[in-house]
Amino acid sequence: MKLLLVGGTGTISSGVAKVALERGIELTILNRGLRTKADPVDAEVITADARDEEAMNRALQGRHFDCVIDFIVMLPEQLEQSMRIWRDKADQYIFISSASVYQKPVRNPFITEETPLENPFWEYSRNKIACEKRLQEEIAKGFPGVIVRPSLTYSDFQISFSMCPGTTTWSLLERIRSGKEIIVQGDGLSLWRITYNTDFAKGILGLCGNPKTIGEAFHITNDEIITWDQIYTQLGEALGVKTNLCHVSSWSIIKRYDMYRGILLGDHSCNVLFDNSKIKRFVPDFKCEVPFAEGARRCVKWYMEHPERQVYDEAWNKKMDFLATLA
Repeated sequence: MKLLLVGGTGTISSGVAKVALERGIELTILNRGLRTKADPVDAEVITADARDEEAMNRALQGRHFDCVIDFIVMLPEQLEQSMRIWRDKADQYIFISSASVYQKPVRNPFITEETPLENPFWEYSRNKIACEKRLQEEIAKGFPGVIVRPSLTYSDFQISFSMCPGTTTWSLLERIRSGKEIIVQGDGLSLWRITYNTDFAKGILGLCGNPKTIGEAFHITNDEIITWDQIYTQLGEALGVKTNLCHVSSWSIIKRYDMYRGILLGDHSCNVLFDNSKIKRFVPDFKCEVPFAEGARRCVKWYMEHPERQVYDEAWNKKMDFLATLA
């Protein structure tokens, strides 16, 4: 199978690239060539800006792929461009959406692919919903689209929690290690799913090349049920310390820092229990094998082995210090 990843070096896509190569898939990644920490060395690399349509058409001239997985479309206009580019160049186009598209406030914590799509709190999710609706319109006309909705998925080098800085997980790890208060939204008992990137990869790669998936939507998550208190506590255990948990209501956090409104009210403050029956029907051998306690150890080990990545965000640290005063 000829598989192309648009991206290929990010938190989720690096795991997909790793597992694809392990399975002997003929892998190509397409990106701007700016990132190196997770580059799959055995993959073909096409260097192009996915947002430059002319450059993409030049770089892809005469090429055709069995499956394309597009990790970087965030807006409907970006999807329009991607559909123009890939319409005649791929037998299957997998759009990476988000499990945050599901109805908020949550009316039923048991989430299936049939749960309504509605998120008034987070613009990111609303844009993904708009992309899904537009893609479905083109699927009805014959475009070979598939929708995949990851929930919170992490890698050795990146865990993107509710209020972590987007640049590095080290800020959170160092704050835990130093015994400072770790802000947890609400009472910390919301039920969640967190998925290691190579586990997610097993699900999505099982969809690649299967024509029966065209027009379908899937979420792919771990079956492990874990609370936010457990997530932060297990990170502390991986570091060899006790996490200093500090509970602050989501509304108190948002009142001071509105930037967290979407990710808290639109996602991480909710109880969500994803029903993975559909992905398991299409990919019978799909099974997540990395519980978060093990994934946390892998992340800590990676950072300890990469001191150049131990970058601390002091501005974020000061925000957390302030929020701790509200507990």
